[in-house]
Amino acid sequence: MNVTLSINDQVVAEARRIASTRGTSLNQLIRDYLQQLTRADDLDEVIAGIKQRWSEENYRSAGAWTREELHERSGVP
Repeated sequence: MNVTLSINDQVVAEARRIASTRGTSLNQLIRDYLQQLTRADDLDEVIAGIKQRWSEENYRSAGAWTREELHERSGVP
């Protein structure tokens, strides 16, 4: 999809310089930024879902575990 943006000339020039030092294009720099931006939103949703599940469940054990029980659970001989 093509998108038209209105950006200050000085900002574009600086962004092109940054892209050049990173060995990429301004177009790719913007694409990468937008992909990171949308992943952050997905991550926020995942974290919110995990927090919700933790608040709904009781994950505490009935009591303290012995050293042997911890080793059994971890698979360490």
